[in-house]
Amino acid sequence: MTREEWLRAFCERIGVDAPTPEEEEQLLELAAIAAHSSERPAAPLACWAAGKTGRSPGELREIARAINPE
Repeated sequence: MTREEWLRAFCERIGVDAPTPEEEEQLLELAAIAAHSSERPAAPLACWAAGKTGRSPGELREIARAINPE
């Protein structure tokens, strides 16, 4: 099963739309920022917290970037 197939099945079962390709890219970037700015477990936990906000993946990515600007 591919990542996309698994994600579609998961989203269907929890009753949400799967992310668009753009949203997927932004969420993966958010996870990467969290993992590289802190400890790796920060990535899934940041994505969990992000999902509770109702904000766009792009906005959340920018917030994450602002924590540890390069």
